[in-house]
Amino acid sequence: MKNFWLVKSEPSSYSWSDFVADGETNWTGVRNYAARNNLRRMREGDEVLFYHSGIEKAVVGIANVTRAAYPDPTAREGDWSAVDLAPIKSLRRPVTLRQIKSDPRLRKIQLVRQPRLSVMPLVSGEFRAIVHMGQL
Repeated sequence: MKNFWLVKSEPSSYSWSDFVADGETNWTGVRNYAARNNLRRMREGDEVLFYHSGIEKAVVGIANVTRAAYPDPTAREGDWSAVDLAPIKSLRRPVTLRQIKSDPRLRKIQLVRQPRLSVMPLVSGEFRAIVHMGQL
C-alpha cells in the first residue's frame, strides 16, 4: 500500500528547483528522532510533498521515494537514516501554510500540529487535497 509524506527544506539550503535540476537526491541530514522514524517508514514508490520552509512556507512540488531507508552516510555518530527521492512534478501554484490552515480537510495535518517536524506522514485525503489546491 502506498503511503504519503511531506518533507521540508529551507529553499536557501536546498530548493525545489535545486531538486528538479538534480533529478534525484539523497535525503540526508535529518537529526530528529521522530523525523528519522518517519524516514524509516518510507517505502519505494511512496509519494512525497516537498515543502519550502522559512519565509515561503508553501508546498511546491510532488516527489516519490526511489530508495527506502538506509544508514545516513553523512552521520558521523548515532543511528540516523536517509532515503532517496526524485521529483515528479511542480505544483501549478504553491499551496501556502495559510491556505492549509484555513482548509477544514486539513485541520488534523501534522504540518500544523507539529510545525517543527521536518518529515511527516500524511493521510491520502490530506495529500490529495493539497495536490488539488496546487493544481487549480
